[in-house]
Amino acid sequence: MINKESRLVDNLLDKSKLEMLATRVGYGKGLVEAGEKDPRVVVLCADLTESTHSHWFAEKFPERFIEMGVAEQNMALVASGMANYGKIPFISSYATFSPGRNNEQIRTNICLNNVPVKVAGSHAGISVGPDGATHQALEDIALMRVIPKMVVVVPCDAVEAQKATVAVAFNGSPSYIRLAREKSPVFTTKETPFEIGKAEIFRSLASGESRSKASGNSCAIIGCGMLLYNALVAAEELSKEGIECMVINSHTVKPIDEEIIIYAAKEAGAIVTVEEHQVNGGLGSAVAEVLSKNYPVPQEYIGMQDRFGESGNSDELIKAFGMDVGSIKEAVKKAIARKK
Repeated sequence: MINKESRLVDNLLDKSKLEMLATRVGYGKGLVEAGEKDPRVVVLCADLTESTHSHWFAEKFPERFIEMGVAEQNMALVASGMANYGKIPFISSYATFSPGRNNEQIRTNICLNNVPVKVAGSHAGISVGPDGATHQALEDIALMRVIPKMVVVVPCDAVEAQKATVAVAFNGSPSYIRLAREKSPVFTTKETPFEIGKAEIFRSLASGESRSKASGNSCAIIGCGMLLYNALVAAEELSKEGIECMVINSHTVKPIDEEIIIYAAKEAGAIVTVEEHQVNGGLGSAVAEVLSKNYPVPQEYIGMQDRFGESGNSDELIKAFGMDVGSIKEAVKKAIARKK
């Protein structure tokens, strides 16, 4: 059953009243929570303990934490062995190194053997900012979702990241959780539903449904990660222009929620996907695969357009590469125009 609209924080659009936290903070809290629930949970890190917020787990459970040094391939191999003997290992690093550098070990030793290692890739996306193109992982979703048995989760804020970390700890599968360095608005709550494989409607068409359907001015925005906040802001601004948008949090890119994508396509008639990742191979491609098989509608893509990033301020880069509120609004209008 599709939940028609999930609860978010009050004063959602007043950014000054929202808490600002990086999703990696939620990961760190989630590690501790998972560790408290089950002594099988262990954490390995590739010399980035504080950057990935794994240090909170290390401080509370030092006997279950292993500092591997700058050795991501070895870290994946050690974790696969630990998982094979009953542990629940998390491996933490920057996404550009894990899964970027150790993709072969994740594929062959973790997924081929179907052992429940959890890969946490922090500092993903263009919002890494000043670290530049070498550290801006923009291909990691594509790398992970193509591997059999791998689950891929991209939380939209720190609260959801904590939920996602605990959820993947106990899902019994190889899993990838994608995290950001930059602080972003916390707009979900502890009560906002989260279930692996089940997307959530964060904004429905109900507020202007009859008007938008009558005029054809409707669209569904499907996103993941911290850019989902920009999608919500864009939807509110477009509503004032007579354009109604459904906004869907597709936090699980694999297995993707086909039911809600088909529902959105039928209700809105046009789709815009939003992600801080290459448009090729990421969430947008996953959504397009569902639509092409089931209910084709016009689709536009917000994300990196087949190029590398560069060094700069996070907000400046988001705007420069067409992932800001204005760019999302233009993509919605373009998708609706194609529908007409």
